[in-house]
Amino acid sequence: MSTPTSTLIELNNLTKTYGQGSAAFQALKGINLKIEKGEFVSIMGPSGSGKSTLMNLLGCLDRPTTGAYRYEGIAVESLNSVQRSLLRRDALGFIFQGFNLLARTSAIENVELPLLYRGIKRAERHEMARRALAQVGLPDKERNTPAELSGGQQQRVAIARAIVTNPSTLFADEPTGNLDSQTTCEIMELLTQLNSHRGITILMVTHEDDVAQYAKRTVRVIDGLIDHDQTHHQIAAL
Repeated sequence: MSTPTSTLIELNNLTKTYGQGSAAFQALKGINLKIEKGEFVSIMGPSGSGKSTLMNLLGCLDRPTTGAYRYEGIAVESLNSVQRSLLRRDALGFIFQGFNLLARTSAIENVELPLLYRGIKRAERHEMARRALAQVGLPDKERNTPAELSGGQQQRVAIARAIVTNPSTLFADEPTGNLDSQTTCEIMELLTQLNSHRGITILMVTHEDDVAQYAKRTVRVIDGLIDHDQTHHQIAAL
């Protein structure tokens, strides 16, 4: 009888090369990484280090050149574009630095968008979106458009959109990059609560050491390789 595993993500000698011949550039040179269910991991590294390429592969937005990527045992590197799209839809959520909200659309309609792609009926997706907005502290902003919201509120709407489908994993790409220090604290505390209270695995790219400290673990990528992988204690505030 096999023992259950808590491993969510496992990368074995993952590489990514762009271009061919003399123009080829190897962005990732052999990444080995294991992420357990329920972890909160920050991914850091200088510009050009390969961290964005790594996040694109982890988020099923691209395919590796060589190596293996297992997500809950699924051989992701073998999936075609449609299968990767379905995995993103069913298991992953995404938060971006620029919020990526539809400008002329209300907060609740922005949050409903991933549910629309799933074919969920209007009344049900409306109720799910309302609950998600309440979970991020915006129960009274359902009808506001992005222009009527602060940067922090817009990011909360983006987080609600990311969690409305109950994903097992959230990918956050510089989620506080456009926010002031106080709002950064609020957003990071929200992500910490989603991780600790709901058990959502979070992988976050950041340039900020203080922001990275909210995670339980930091993986630093340099020149296409993992330079160090450190576990540390979460903090409650910057």
